[in-house]
Amino acid sequence: MSLITAKDTRVATALGLLFVIGSVIMTVKEMYWFLLIPFVGLFIYLALFRLDKLLLSIAFLAPLSVNVEIPKLGFALFLPTEPLMILVLALFVIKNLFEGGMDLRLFRHPITLLILLQLAWILFTSVTSTMPMVSFKFLVARLWFLTSFYFLGVELFKSEKNIRSFLWLAIFGMTAVIIYTVVRHYLHNFEEQPAHWVMSPFFKDHTSYGAILSMLFPVLLGMTIVNRGSAQLKYLQVVLVLIFLVGIILSYTRAAWLSLIAAGGVYLAIYLRINYKVILSVALTVFGLLFAFQDQIIMKLEKNNQDSSGDFTEHVQSMTNISTDASNLERLNRWSAAFRMFADKPIVGFGPGTYQFQYAPYQHPNEKTIISTNNADMGNAHSEYFGPLSEQGLLGSLLVLAIVIASIASGVYTYYRLPEGQLKVIVLCVTLGLVTYWTHGFLNNFLDTDKASVLVWGFTAIIVVAQTFFVPESSSTTNSES
Repeated sequence: MSLITAKDTRVATALGLLFVIGSVIMTVKEMYWFLLIPFVGLFIYLALFRLDKLLLSIAFLAPLSVNVEIPKLGFALFLPTEPLMILVLALFVIKNLFEGGMDLRLFRHPITLLILLQLAWILFTSVTSTMPMVSFKFLVARLWFLTSFYFLGVELFKSEKNIRSFLWLAIFGMTAVIIYTVVRHYLHNFEEQPAHWVMSPFFKDHTSYGAILSMLFPVLLGMTIVNRGSAQLKYLQVVLVLIFLVGIILSYTRAAWLSLIAAGGVYLAIYLRINYKVILSVALTVFGLLFAFQDQIIMKLEKNNQDSSGDFTEHVQSMTNISTDASNLERLNRWSAAFRMFADKPIVGFGPGTYQFQYAPYQHPNEKTIISTNNADMGNAHSEYFGPLSEQGLLGSLLVLAIVIASIASGVYTYYRLPEGQLKVIVLCVTLGLVTYWTHGFLNNFLDTDKASVLVWGFTAIIVVAQTFFVPESSSTTNSES
C-alpha cells in the first residue's frame, strides 16, 4: 500500500510549480540565490532528521568545496561544507545542552583527552593572543571540524557500513576533482607549471591537492585488495586506483610522494611486526647522526642546484635543493621566522591563526626569496608543527605531536587486536593515511581547511571507534606485537 496520498501529490505539485515560477522571476531579476532554496531545505531536513546522511554528504562534498571570500563577515568559507558544519555544531551544542547522550567511553580515550586539552589551550592562547578576533575564529572553525567528524564521527562510525560509506564517498568526490584536474592539465600539455594551479577552484594549489590524494590512496588500495564484490566492482576499483596514481604523479607534489614512501615504511614495519623499541632506537640514531653531521649535510645539499622541473627525475632531485629552488628556500624562510616568533613568545605564542599576519618582521633579508612577501596573503608556516610553535608556544606544538603519536599508535594497536576482516584492513589503511598526512605536515599545513580536517579527524574517529567498540575484550598480544 502506498504511503503517498493524493493530497500529498497535489501539495508537492503545487510547491514544485511555485518554485519554477519563482525561479523564472528571480532569474530575470538576476537573483540567482533563489535557485539554492531546494538544496538549503534538503540540508536542513537532513540536519534535523538524518544527521548521519548529512555527515556522509559533507564527506563527498569536501573535495569539491570552493573557498569563497565573504567581505561583510571579514573572512572566507568553504562552500557548501563549512555552513553545513556550522549547522551541525549548533545542533550538537543544543542537543547536548538539553538532552546529553554522548557516549562517555569516548571521553576516556587518550586521543579524546588530548584533543580536549588542545582545545582548552587554543582557547587560553586565544585570550592572550595578539589578534584575539583572528584566534577566536580559528578556535570556532576547529570546533566545527572536530564536532562534525570526531565527536559525531564516533557515533556515525559505530556502524561499519557508515565507515565504508564515508571512505567511498570521500574517494568518489576526490575522483571527480582528479578527472577535472587531469583534463585541464591535458589542455596545457601536462607542463609542470600549470600543475600548480589546474586543480583550482577546488584546491588552492598542488600541495594541498597532493596531500589529500596521498591520504586517500592507501585506503583505496586496501579496500580494493579486500573487495569481495562482483568482478564489475573490482574492475571499477582498479580503475579508481589507476586514476589516483595518475593524479598523484601529475600533481608534481614532492611532499606527497615522500609521505607515501613514509607510509610504505610504516606498513613494512607493521607487516614484519618490528618491535617499537627497535623503531625508536633507529629513529633516535638517525636523528643523532643528522645532528652530528649537520654542517657536512648542509654543505652537500647546497651543491644541489636542480630546480623543480617537468622531468620527473629532475623534479625528485630538486627535493634537496636548498640553494636555488624558491619553494624549498621559502619554506626554510617561513620556518626560521616561526622559530624567531617562538623565541619572542615561547609560552603562549602570538595566538592561534596569527602567523600569517605576524611573521613578516621576523624574516631576515638574506633568507627571503623571490616569492617572499610582507603581506598576509601568502599562507602560513608550512608546517603542522612549527606553526603551533609560533602561535601557541611550546605546549601547542607538543600537543600536536602527542595527538599524532597517539593516533598512529592507537591505529597500530587496534590493527593487531582486531579479528580478521574488512574492518581490520580499514583500520590499517586509515592509519597509513594519517601517516601520509602527518609526514606531509612537516612541510605543509592544511588542517584549517575542510578537505584535510574531514579526513584527519574522520580517520582518527574510525581508529577510536574500532579500538573502543570492536576490539574483543579478551584480545591480547605478545610483546613482539606491541
